[in-house]
Amino acid sequence: MITVDAAVAEARRRGAMPHVVDGADGKRAMLDAIAAALCFPDYFGHNLDALYDCLTDLSWLPPGEHVLVWADPDVLREVDPDAYAAINSVLEDAVGIRAGHAFTVVRAAG
Repeated sequence: MITVDAAVAEARRRGAMPHVVDGADGKRAMLDAIAAALCFPDYFGHNLDALYDCLTDLSWLPPGEHVLVWADPDVLREVDPDAYAAINSVLEDAVGIRAGHAFTVVRAAG
């Protein structure tokens, strides 16, 4: 697994904007961490549907590629496997390019 520093450096090398989230110990904490890292708008509903909606919009961020670097994803997987699976699924579904914004995810070792 790539390190956080290497993931951030790689994103910057190709002109992308990295956003680092530490492994959270619960669903709510992970949603909050992603929202903070990507500066989600105040209307973010703190649920999986709202997470997907925000990740596939990103209009409040500068155009370009935004890389979510998920540090230590195994923390959530061990504490709450169901939350890990659900959030991981939303992240994977949101990867892509939309309206001038690209979104990718890298799982990294802290």
